[in-house]
Amino acid sequence: MKVKFGIKEVVAIGIGTALFVALTTVQIPIGIPNTYLQPRMAIMGFLAAVFGPIVGAVIGLVGHALGDAIFYGSVWWSWVFPDALVGLAIGLFAAKYKVMEGGFDRKNIILFNAMQLCGNAVAWILAAPILDILIYAEPADKVFVQGLFAFLGNVIVIGVLGTILLVAYSKVAGRSKGLKKED
Repeated sequence: MKVKFGIKEVVAIGIGTALFVALTTVQIPIGIPNTYLQPRMAIMGFLAAVFGPIVGAVIGLVGHALGDAIFYGSVWWSWVFPDALVGLAIGLFAAKYKVMEGGFDRKNIILFNAMQLCGNAVAWILAAPILDILIYAEPADKVFVQGLFAFLGNVIVIGVLGTILLVAYSKVAGRSKGLKKED
């Protein structure tokens, strides 16, 4: 797989990271301590699906670290790295989603959501709890419950908001490409 990286990707990282940080405080409680539905994940998923794995991973890593540092005063690294992992997983199949070509159809919606589900599962059911235990000596029963609910929340947010953003953007991008060909 060839990963494209140029000025568009750098701009996407900058804008995506800024949006991710700005949306850090937009949190919908789900009844589990320190675990929320967060729309910022949809932005990361959207940009990873459009621009690829580097963009997704950097937005997850830098956006989460900056958001933690700015709004909470310290960085919770065991949850920063899993966000980067989700962005990476979604972005690995960016070319297959065909968003920019206007081809984000039912098949690609299913692929996108399968990839985000797998990325979220590895990140939140495995990586985050294990890192919580290793880095912060958190109790296993607590962090695996948090991880499970973070997984479910992220799958829902990315699955709904991320898919809506991608469908809408793909329609616009597809029309834009069609107009360029006619000129």
